[in-house]
Amino acid sequence: MQVSSLNEVKIYSLSAGRSLPEWLSDRKKRALQKKDVDIRRRIELIQDFEMPTVSTKIKVSRDGQYIMAVGTYKPRIRCFDTYQLSQKFERCLDSEVVTFEILSDDYSKVVFLQCGRFVEFHSQHGHYYKTRIPKFGRDFSYHYPSCDLYFVGASSEVYRLNLEQGRFLNSLQTDAAESNVCDINPVHFLFAMGTAEGKVECWDPRTRNRVGLLDCALSSVTADTEIDALPSVSALKFDGALNMAVGTSTGQVLLYDLRSSNPLIVKDHHYGLPIKSIQFQHQLDLIISADSRIIKMWNKDTGKIFTSMEPEYEINDVCLYPNSGMLMTANEAPKMNIYYIPVLGPAPKWCSFLDNLTEELEENPESTVYDDYKFVTRQDLENLGLAHLIGSSLLRAYMHGFFMDIRLYHKAKMMANPFAYEEYRREKIRQKIEETRAQRVQLKKLPKVNKELALKLIEEEGEEQQITRRRKQKNLPSLLKDDRFKVMFENPDFQVDEQSEEFRLLNPLVSKISEKRKRKLKILEELEAQEQEEEEEPEGKASDAESSESSDDEKGWVEEVRKQRKLLRQEEKVKRQERFKEDQQTLLKPQFFEIKEGEEFRSFKDSAKKQKLMKKTLGDRLKLEEKLGTLNVSDTTVGSKQATFKLKKSEQQKKQREAEKQHRQERKTLRRSASHLRSKRGRGRLFH
Repeated sequence: MQVSSLNEVKIYSLSAGRSLPEWLSDRKKRALQKKDVDIRRRIELIQDFEMPTVSTKIKVSRDGQYIMAVGTYKPRIRCFDTYQLSQKFERCLDSEVVTFEILSDDYSKVVFLQCGRFVEFHSQHGHYYKTRIPKFGRDFSYHYPSCDLYFVGASSEVYRLNLEQGRFLNSLQTDAAESNVCDINPVHFLFAMGTAEGKVECWDPRTRNRVGLLDCALSSVTADTEIDALPSVSALKFDGALNMAVGTSTGQVLLYDLRSSNPLIVKDHHYGLPIKSIQFQHQLDLIISADSRIIKMWNKDTGKIFTSMEPEYEINDVCLYPNSGMLMTANEAPKMNIYYIPVLGPAPKWCSFLDNLTEELEENPESTVYDDYKFVTRQDLENLGLAHLIGSSLLRAYMHGFFMDIRLYHKAKMMANPFAYEEYRREKIRQKIEETRAQRVQLKKLPKVNKELALKLIEEEGEEQQITRRRKQKNLPSLLKDDRFKVMFENPDFQVDEQSEEFRLLNPLVSKISEKRKRKLKILEELEAQEQEEEEEPEGKASDAESSESSDDEKGWVEEVRKQRKLLRQEEKVKRQERFKEDQQTLLKPQFFEIKEGEEFRSFKDSAKKQKLMKKTLGDRLKLEEKLGTLNVSDTTVGSKQATFKLKKSEQQKKQREAEKQHRQERKTLRRSASHLRSKRGRGRLFH
């Protein structure tokens, strides 16, 4: 279980943590729970509350006992019994489900709208009936007084299917090209549908006439919103007799009073994603709106954010368990999330233990900051002389180091460095002196490594600051102050080699520029020496030196590149002559190698002979083997050829074979006859 808090609202994620595979035995599950803390602390509220790949829709029956969810792959529906905290049944379907509706109080009557224009009816035992609508459907609603199903989709018509008569009725002709969502008011049964043009049309099912039209696309655009296309209606939900919430494809939620064409409040998610679901929470007067990224809870009167949740995966649907603080989501992951928010309401009666669990967690909060312990690495322990404590109870291993008692750490530090206070005092005095010198003329302090590069960066930074002041732009961060490149001016391994070939070719003007910078470096070093001796610095000296520099440094880079290449060729020629002289002076002595015992020396020409032999054809190699006697080719009676090869044996194999032959001969000489063991009465029979 994972606990998060936003705006002082505790949110308990009951589905957080790893799940165990189904094929594990009970013994292995218990063993894993003993070893893994995350598995031991997880809460599996409903057993196997997940889908194979993705869950798309989730709903709760009116009696609150059953939770039904649809997902893929393969397309299926799963029903979970909350009283048993487990799955009741699972049914696979022919095509993916767009949405579904539970018509009865329990799971006995369910209607599915599928992506292949099919409408499938299920009863308690399973599949009952299947029919098709003329156009692809996107949403439907059930009108309880007349037993009519209203289907909206990729058409300007609203199809009506009467479940009592078992036939289609005359459709409703609308002004919209396509419709996305629909809903029926639970009080006066007004039918509303959201169109792709960003409008909401309201129809009276009794007279089958349109009674209202709302332009939500125009009302959703405010001064703070930025849109690229016409907002369409993606979610629709009634609240009581007069309130209606509309969600748009650009991430806005509009709350309407049916007596007015202007929205009471417009709430923007600021993500630009279509609103997937809208729910009403009546105890605290909240609206729960969700897009694919975030779930927001906000007050419907003021629009103030109450809290929000950002799951790890994209959200497809949100379901609020009635009269409780439990929230369930269908998302782009196998596991369906379950959240418990005690502020919204109590836990359902089938999991009332959650209230006691959350109260215990609030009474005994776990502190994640270890105030009484100090984190040290292995290097810190070696510096303190405590490396011998590794493995003892005084150190607790954690990540790349150890936790140790803060009192032990202070004692060890005092013993390892008794003059720490004196160093601290000197450092404080130095800081005070530096503060008093702040009013004096500040010199450019260059690092020890790559001084010329640092000077170049300082000059370029000054030029860029002048340009940004003229253009009124923001100053870019300095490379010298960036921690990512700090090592380049501290570690001598990063020193730039100006004598290397690559440097001289890539920087053709480096000779002229380096002379200019060297003069500056000398001036700066002299000024630093004067400052250390606390002598007064003559003003304007650096600027006079800079003004005395000639403008001859700005020459063509082509001539400089040619000079550098010529110098490199001359240096390479001198190096070749030196290597040639060294080779002439060296005397080569013969080297002798000793052959191991039992091995035969073969000339160095064997490898060349093998290469020549491999280049020959198969016929030539067979003739050569016949001459050597290792191959024997003979004709058979059938008329085919028979080839017999004799493999060459090494000296070691020959010696081993001779030793085995000699051993067999010795055994023959030692073998004795057993004929005297036969009986006289029955010759030929063994004596027992």
